[in-house]
Amino acid sequence: MKKIITLSIVTSSLALAGAYKVPEQSLNSMALGAAYVANTKGADTAYFNPANMAFMPSSQYMEAGLTWAHLPRNTFRGFQAYSATEVYPADNESEIENLQLPFLHYVSNPIDKLRWGASLTVPGGLTKRWKDGHQKLFAEEFTLKIIELNPVASYKISDNLAIGGGLRLIYSEGVVDSDGGDIKPIKREMKGDTIEFGYNLALSYRPIKDVNLALTYRSNIDLKEDGDANLYLSNVGKQYNTSVTVPLPASLNLSASKKFIDKYTVEVNYERTYWSAYKKLDFKYGSDIQSALVEPFDKAKPKKWKDTNTFRVGISADVTKNITVMGGYSKDESPIDKKYISYELPDADANIYSLGVRVEASDTLSWGIAYLHDEKDKIKIKAGENISGITGTFSNGGADLVALSMQYKF
Repeated sequence: MKKIITLSIVTSSLALAGAYKVPEQSLNSMALGAAYVANTKGADTAYFNPANMAFMPSSQYMEAGLTWAHLPRNTFRGFQAYSATEVYPADNESEIENLQLPFLHYVSNPIDKLRWGASLTVPGGLTKRWKDGHQKLFAEEFTLKIIELNPVASYKISDNLAIGGGLRLIYSEGVVDSDGGDIKPIKREMKGDTIEFGYNLALSYRPIKDVNLALTYRSNIDLKEDGDANLYLSNVGKQYNTSVTVPLPASLNLSASKKFIDKYTVEVNYERTYWSAYKKLDFKYGSDIQSALVEPFDKAKPKKWKDTNTFRVGISADVTKNITVMGGYSKDESPIDKKYISYELPDADANIYSLGVRVEASDTLSWGIAYLHDEKDKIKIKAGENISGITGTFSNGGADLVALSMQYKF
């Protein structure tokens, strides 16, 4: 496969605490809206807080599941300006997308104070397609697939303190197509993949009974990619060597949980995602490209994203000995200022609602289902506010996710 960068969608898909990041990588995390760091319990502890593996009862744990992600149409009503004299109506809707995101988690038996585990997840994924109109010139198709393998270990310092961490191995594939059609006689076709490495760290502290405090950190990862790109002018194409670097920003989670009357557990979570590392998108070519293609394909695009905050709360209730009901709410920020909004990622602040149930079928087997709804705010852009010439309103978007899983203890 030709190895090239997948533009800004790479970063937004993997690490954005917004539209297309998928932090919910298990049944419990989906049901609690990712307010699931301090009070992790099952095999998914390996992913969300490896330090907590040290406190789990002696057994091996495994969870396997699948998430269905439905991305409704983004609706745009407004105008596209290419210059002060080239302003056109640009009402349009993106395509509906449906993604399947599997996950697998494992935690081993302890070896004295040490324990290890591993997770295989799809922490981000996106397909954004505009099949006609002015949007097709910018984003006919932006597709990204991400797979992460995360081996981890924990060490129990004392009965109430543990540390953990591990390696993040990330494989991604991407597609970037744009076609000016009758609007502009330019076109690009890009496909690529990459393998990159990072790390994660975790700390868990239990000061008193039924209270858990946790801190987790995922490192910044720079995606350094080299490859080829096919660029067309008036249906005449040429292939170029291409390189670019895009950051996947670091993220920090602070969490606390408290259990009440041996039945209810409440967890609050704060996540900081360090998006300010994403300052610009700058392609470099092995040779000069045609002058008419420099502006759309070679000129560095300022991004200037901002660090974001996400606030989460999750509540679980043991309604019977074998049934646990869970629910959550999150307030999520977008890192993108209106000035830098684009058709490939019209992201906005969001309210996120979730619920789910887990059933203990036996002492060793459990199963469950969870649902999450991501509701985006409207984005209203006034004339002159956007560097890409967008004026109007983005609405709808967001996501609906359903997860099914089974967990086995042996």
